[in-house]
Amino acid sequence: MGENLVLTESTYYILLSLYTPQHGYGIMQQAQQLSGGRVRLAPGTLYGALSALCDKGWIKPLPLSRESRKKEYQLTSQGLLVLKQELARLRQLVENGEAILKEEQV
Repeated sequence: MGENLVLTESTYYILLSLYTPQHGYGIMQQAQQLSGGRVRLAPGTLYGALSALCDKGWIKPLPLSRESRKKEYQLTSQGLLVLKQELARLRQLVENGEAILKEEQV
């Protein structure tokens, strides 16, 4: 995990969606809703991203339950740290932009 880590918008919303455990379809719906429709994750894209995020240790699959065949994922402590670092980075971007453009109507 690097200091200058920059998440894609899709990855940011996937991690944000997994603040509480969810299955793939729930992640797709929440990412689309939270982003105001900007982020629309196709199943192939989402499952590739979930696999990559598991490999990085940012999320982990939960054990399958008998009641549901849907695989659920949850954010790990490392994933939460990455998400918080990205939020701080984005906040700084907004603060810098507002400081420079303070006379403009943003």
